[in-house]
Amino acid sequence: MAGFGRGRRPATDVATGDDGYLGIEFGTPTDGSGVVVSDPIERSQFVLTTSESTRLRPADPEAFRFPADAAVRVRTDRIDLETVVSVCVRDGDGEMLAQAEHFADESFPAGTYSVELFAPIKLYLRVDAPLRVVSDATRTRIEFDEPTDVLVGARSHHKRPAATIRTTDRPRDMMRAVSLLGSALKTTSVERSYPTLRGHPPLIERGARFEAPDGLSTPDTGVVIELPETKRHVYAAAPLAYYLGADVVPGDRPRIVTDAGFTHDLGGTDGFERSVERVLKQTFFLDCLTRTEGYYEVDLHERDALAADLDLDFADLYGQSIGAQLDAYLDVPYDMLEPHVPEWKLTAHVAPTAENVESLPFVANDLGVVRTPDTEPTDGSDAQATAVGEFLRRGSPPRPATPSSPPPSPSATSSAEFTRSAGSATRSQGVEPVDRPTYVQPPEAESLEHAWLGEGIPIGASKASLQAYRNRLDREPIEGDIGITVVCNDPRMAEEREAVESVYGSREELPFDVRTHYELSVEELRDVLATDAEFLHYIGHIDDDGFQCPDGALDVTTVESIGVDSFLLNACQSYEQGMELIERGAIAGIVTLNDVINSGAVDIGRSLARLLNYGFPIRASLELAKQDTVIGDDYIVVGDGGFCVTQVQALLPNMCNITPDDGEYKVGYRTYPAAAYGIGSIVQPQIPGNEYYYLSPGFVDSFGLSQDELTRFFSMENIPVLLDGEVRWSYDVKADNL
Repeated sequence: MAGFGRGRRPATDVATGDDGYLGIEFGTPTDGSGVVVSDPIERSQFVLTTSESTRLRPADPEAFRFPADAAVRVRTDRIDLETVVSVCVRDGDGEMLAQAEHFADESFPAGTYSVELFAPIKLYLRVDAPLRVVSDATRTRIEFDEPTDVLVGARSHHKRPAATIRTTDRPRDMMRAVSLLGSALKTTSVERSYPTLRGHPPLIERGARFEAPDGLSTPDTGVVIELPETKRHVYAAAPLAYYLGADVVPGDRPRIVTDAGFTHDLGGTDGFERSVERVLKQTFFLDCLTRTEGYYEVDLHERDALAADLDLDFADLYGQSIGAQLDAYLDVPYDMLEPHVPEWKLTAHVAPTAENVESLPFVANDLGVVRTPDTEPTDGSDAQATAVGEFLRRGSPPRPATPSSPPPSPSATSSAEFTRSAGSATRSQGVEPVDRPTYVQPPEAESLEHAWLGEGIPIGASKASLQAYRNRLDREPIEGDIGITVVCNDPRMAEEREAVESVYGSREELPFDVRTHYELSVEELRDVLATDAEFLHYIGHIDDDGFQCPDGALDVTTVESIGVDSFLLNACQSYEQGMELIERGAIAGIVTLNDVINSGAVDIGRSLARLLNYGFPIRASLELAKQDTVIGDDYIVVGDGGFCVTQVQALLPNMCNITPDDGEYKVGYRTYPAAAYGIGSIVQPQIPGNEYYYLSPGFVDSFGLSQDELTRFFSMENIPVLLDGEVRWSYDVKADNL
């Protein structure tokens, strides 16, 4: 079957980027009535349905105001979208006329229109005809008076670095490398606060001398960051330098200097790293407010909430230089802004070792806050062992005592020391680890994801990996449906297999290929690991020898190439094997730190399957799944925690917390980043009476709804709902039973 997805004909047009990677593909549904737009790298798909069979004809992607990778032309009198997405309508001069969401009905007379669709793939329509946009709770339709030619353009959200910089281990050379990260910005205006207008920074590699490709230069922003010559200073400032397009140079003290004579000290009472964090968040946030004067003149809640307190002329600031904007922005007390700044996507704890300079472009791409830890993990002092043991025991309560099994000793320092046979309470094979692992607990930070780039196993954070980031960049187009592989290598664990089989692939709008395997031999499992698939859900046993099979054990170190992109290893002590999967080609996964109780493993496996199938990133899925089980702290993410197995039904993954409130219901609405819709995206919650857009990700707002309003809200999309600390799903919740 050609192309990505089933039920359509082979693609008629393929866009190939400058880097040689395949981009957007266009095809038609089985009955020919419409356009199937696919991104075979990001595994995304969106369907535009027409009233009758239509033929796709190649078109010029340069015909659109915004960048498009490829385009086709169709003739139709209407286009139906498979879900409700935000629809932005502009006239022929680019002036925005309307932005339609749920329950919209907007009509426009004869003219030239550019229509932007905020779908999982960036889509643009261009048409010369009268236009009407109408939507209900679940679908959107774009109507024309009569059959007319419609240009359909699309752009992949896949971002690939355009260059590679080599640097020595000298901080001065690292500064030169970091100065070039901003070369990837697609604009130096405030619109760079939109994630789609920030290109992926060039890669950094270590070498014997500094080398940069000809033509690669720092943007002409007039902003300079002066830093002492230490790796700690360079690493912490890298995301800020990228976002500001700043030149980084040696200096006696850390500060920002602009060509207009403005200076800002980065020492501060809270220290250098905190000062850099505040400048990054403050500048980014106020850019988000200022950009409402530009391409998307939306009613932004955060701007309205602060309008009375801010002495800023956003219309004037919109066209100013970055230096002039910094001068105005940084005069505002951060404490005034802090409650409104969106929850940050990533805090990266980056050990200031020479090799970690290569991770900076990936952290900067997420606008991550960088913190450099002061200490390295050790083999484990008594205090450390006790702290780790207490953390692990919170997730795994001791099994009940039976006449044949005395209670565990209170002197045990880790629940990993409580081993049982595979047929009883845990998924352990009863084998003690050969080497005692070392742990580290990064300090808490206010962000959705904490990533640890250093030695040791992090507690309360993802174990990030440079190799995982590289694997994601090297992801290639595939043919066929979204591959989900379920492996159950112990028949006594069939309960989890049955629970997840019915979940994966249950979304009708996406093409899935769910493959289930039972009791695989070593060689059979080796073949499965090497076969291309978006996700592997493994149920069984893992110990120091590897994955347990009926005829022995498979150690991932003996597998040359891994085909799975992501995974859940729902087995005891699966961390080491999970890290080996990452080193051999996988992008992200969820693993266990110690023995896990079988009943709890079933619960978390079921919850994760549903969240990942919906489109939540791996890290967010684990955080939500922890709500439903006592063993959640025994699981951590390895690799790139922002990876999504499937595209989300809506623009962004979202969930809500419901609390009865004096005859009404208080709905706390929260969003999460996904694919290209990272920090800086906007969302309009479809809450009765709400007309505001909000910055994403993080907690958006609380809304009061009646029972009828809550019922209608639940019917729009099947999202996770937190009720009394338990994660449920909106389609399963009846408002009249709350």
